[in-house]
Amino acid sequence: MKILEAKHVSKLFGGLVAINNVSLQVGKGEILGLIGPNGAGKTTLLNAMAGLNPPSTGSVFFNEKDVTGLTPEKMCHLGLARTFQIPRPFPKMTVLENVMVSTVFGKKIHRKTDAVRHCRRMLEYVEFPATEDTVSETLNAVQLKRLDLARALASEPNLLFLDELASGLTEGELKEMIAIISKIRDKGVTIVMVEHIMQVIMNLCDRLVVLQFGNKIADGLTNDVAQDPAVMEAYFGAEE
Repeated sequence: MKILEAKHVSKLFGGLVAINNVSLQVGKGEILGLIGPNGAGKTTLLNAMAGLNPPSTGSVFFNEKDVTGLTPEKMCHLGLARTFQIPRPFPKMTVLENVMVSTVFGKKIHRKTDAVRHCRRMLEYVEFPATEDTVSETLNAVQLKRLDLARALASEPNLLFLDELASGLTEGELKEMIAIISKIRDKGVTIVMVEHIMQVIMNLCDRLVVLQFGNKIADGLTNDVAQDPAVMEAYFGAEE
């Protein structure tokens, strides 16, 4: 059963066509990888589906409901959460306070005592590597990514968008992140992830959708798409 569907979605910025007539489906409980070269339109497509920059044309359906053009906060209340390529927490707030914002304004209403307990569970769940009273502006890149993930999970989503969550991680940190993402999926959360790191893609994704210059050039099972000549050419060039 599908949880998300995009139908003929295009996104224009002035005369620039960033996404061109892209359709895709995401089944409940799967991890879909959204891949392609830099500038292919992956984050733009995520933004269009999540309500940050609504489609210029086309439709988005979440749990069979037409959500085209709904604002990000309304999408969050319906059960969609996301991380960002560049995390931007509230810099003067502590780690716990940042997660509290997502808990209070997310899908479910928590009493204050429950909310604090819930936030601590989320930080523990993502194995956050600093204390909860750390001020967010002092965090390094790896810590910011873990915080961004904890904030997204705190809203208790059914569907989670991950935008290059693994970028900049060491080999050991990559393995830890793969384990955490697997754990999230095992909990019943459907995931759409934009990613470049093949180790992450091949270990986690059930299916892949490939974009190039805003167009969808492949859609299928991970192993099949990874061996598609058109995908190889998009990534490595015709000679390779």
